[in-house]
Amino acid sequence: MSYVIGVDLGTSAVKVLLLDRSGTVAAEASRDYPLFHEHSGWSEQRPDDWVNGTIEAIRELTAKAGISADAIEGLSFSGQMHGLVLLDAEGNPVRNAILWNDTRTTAECREIEAQLGRERLLTITRNPALEGFTLPKIMWVRKHEPDVFAKAVSFLLPKDYVRYRLTGALHMDYSDAAGTLLLDVANKRWSSEVLEAVSLPASFAPPLVESHALTGTLLPEQAAAAGLNAGTKVFAGGADNACGAIGAGILKEGLTMCSIGTSGVILSYEETSANDFRGKVHFFNHGKENAFYAMGVTLAAGYSLSWFKQTFAKGESFDELLQGVGDVAPGAKGLLFTPYIVGERTPHADSVIRGSFIGIDGAHERKHFARAVMEGITFSLNESVAMFREAGKTVDTIISIGGGASNPVWLQMQADIFDADVVSLENEQGPGLGAAMLAAYGCGWFDSLEACAELFVKRASVYKPNPAAVDAYSGLFRIYQEVYAATRTLNEGLQAYRNS
Repeated sequence: MSYVIGVDLGTSAVKVLLLDRSGTVAAEASRDYPLFHEHSGWSEQRPDDWVNGTIEAIRELTAKAGISADAIEGLSFSGQMHGLVLLDAEGNPVRNAILWNDTRTTAECREIEAQLGRERLLTITRNPALEGFTLPKIMWVRKHEPDVFAKAVSFLLPKDYVRYRLTGALHMDYSDAAGTLLLDVANKRWSSEVLEAVSLPASFAPPLVESHALTGTLLPEQAAAAGLNAGTKVFAGGADNACGAIGAGILKEGLTMCSIGTSGVILSYEETSANDFRGKVHFFNHGKENAFYAMGVTLAAGYSLSWFKQTFAKGESFDELLQGVGDVAPGAKGLLFTPYIVGERTPHADSVIRGSFIGIDGAHERKHFARAVMEGITFSLNESVAMFREAGKTVDTIISIGGGASNPVWLQMQADIFDADVVSLENEQGPGLGAAMLAAYGCGWFDSLEACAELFVKRASVYKPNPAAVDAYSGLFRIYQEVYAATRTLNEGLQAYRNS
């Protein structure tokens, strides 16, 4: 029996999966690593924590499975998008990585728009200048840490840094490069126009490859540390959302994915780059060759629920936290939550806005607050569903993955708020499964990703929208959409007090 490994480099942990040729998960392992918030809106990690965690997790994986290293043919990656790893001439990081959910770069975003023009930027990169993207982070370091930046000769994204440490080769795939704000998305090349506008040399950007491309084999010392053979093939991999789409079988027109992890995503497959949403939603290259996807993002989706648990139910499990939530009717007894606790991305590209509980009543219990958090996250994602429908796309079947797919109450809530069939997967492994599928395809097990998905992606339950709940949520959603405008000025006034 032959196996492949999928490495999912997330924001809070790395998870590794071992799959056989039938798509069955033979073993899995994970390692956590710290996240640093030195100031409000800042979010950083140590790049080598990712590397050490990945190697440790793979060693545990192979030991747990009890199989020979010779049986493992290849591995590939899924990675958190946008994070900046600046490298010096020796290939070492010059500082901590600045992550996707870091919002310090508002001024740099405005500089990019001024230097290139917003419309020209949208034409080339298909995305607006947002704090989460990589280019504004590069410019922030150059402006605020000039001595540090002077040492930097190139940059990588998180999973690309881990792969570089495992193989010694620098690469970046198109799906992750699309989130840097430096890629000409339609033409699949670094944009010389953008690089020149922000005064970066072409050499600063690494070589581009397809997500299923072979990027090398393991360095002997890294192979020994991970318990693998040095000849194990290493494939490029893709952005977490692209790999999540692959792992959910979102490989043809008409399919939509909902992914609720630390952030939340509504993603719709695009066969060509012809559709132009002009920055209303993200538009990126897919992990499938010569395909694309449109995507709306909620910055603090699962993170909102994790924050609520950590703050008000520390020490309890999520099952304990959510006990009784299913008995609460839609609307959480008149309590509404907006998940803007680290700012927001879609449809409000706003790093200053913060979350709210609206309608708190003396009769509310913790279960009402927990349900309101779940509903608020889903309302935020529904803003993207609404925009796709307004653009003429049909959204009637949504594949749900991530933390929101592990709870039947939340799956039914998604069906009712989205007013669509919501499908859970029998073998829901999110982006890690997509990474393993890229390795399986790269190893030649299948002649296409679609053929791989037919075997690897197994649908389970279908949640149908409840008409009464759909009607209730329709009214609540309209109220939810009013909260942003009603609280924006208040949050701007409060900003000065956040670091005091």
